[in-house]
Amino acid sequence: MLFDNLPQAVSIYEVSPRDGLQNEGAQVPTHAKVRLIEALAAAGLKRIEVASFVSAKWVPQMGDGEQVCTMMDREEDIIYSALCPNAYGLRRAQQAGVEEVAVFISASETHNRKNVNKTITQTLDAFEGVIEPAVRAGLRVRGYVSTLWGCPYEGDVDPEAGLRIAKHLLDRGCYQVSLGDTIGVGTPVQTRKLLELFLEHIPKEKIALHLHDTRGTALANVLVGLEMGITTFDASVGGLGGCPYAPGAAGNLATEDLVYTLHGMGIETGVDLAKLWEAGQVAEAVCGRDLPGKVHQAGVRSLAK
Repeated sequence: MLFDNLPQAVSIYEVSPRDGLQNEGAQVPTHAKVRLIEALAAAGLKRIEVASFVSAKWVPQMGDGEQVCTMMDREEDIIYSALCPNAYGLRRAQQAGVEEVAVFISASETHNRKNVNKTITQTLDAFEGVIEPAVRAGLRVRGYVSTLWGCPYEGDVDPEAGLRIAKHLLDRGCYQVSLGDTIGVGTPVQTRKLLELFLEHIPKEKIALHLHDTRGTALANVLVGLEMGITTFDASVGGLGGCPYAPGAAGNLATEDLVYTLHGMGIETGVDLAKLWEAGQVAEAVCGRDLPGKVHQAGVRSLAK
């Protein structure tokens, strides 16, 4: 029977303050970012990526990571994380007091060069200053592997190449790898085949899915992941975000759409959907533009009890 072996609960990794805002053209003030983070926390999200300690020259929207971490009111039961590409980024993250850091790499050589101006090998070498030192310092480290479903420059991507990178990150100390459909090209059959390969080598609890909804297939791919035992999904309130180095990839999976679907299937998230919808309104006000999330646009009044 369809959807016979679903998990009882799912963990949502909220990326809107980082992956969502990094793609905004107009600079978002620090106090507005803090307002969004606190609204997300009030909705019950327990894992929030709040900053990116990359060069402000390349991603100016993320240049105020220290100020964001200093200004926000922290809840004891929430894990606040930040993206760190190198040893300098890790030092900044430690000084800002985050509990978790993340490293990011593409499975596509061309996208990786566009994204971080390094080859895949050079990027992995740079992680020597992040992963092991962070683990020794008591921080958790998460890994992102992008463009697994397809690359905006190369087209199809060899899933075996992505698997080798993911295993390498886990072997070095990452507790989890988030598999990214960076340009939102994935279909359910492709997602099943990809996960079948990865689950032969990596325990399901060490895999998360980061699905963009560029072509409207993100939730369909989530359902495949749920059936195959995946219980961590990345999402961005209101569908905010995209990738600055992936043309046409605007639109993460909206957190409200994910939560609405999961709750309708009887799967616990720990998130208050009404308060999450309110956080989406904050995100829209912060960005000054309409956001694409379906529940964000429709509201939550018709949610089945």
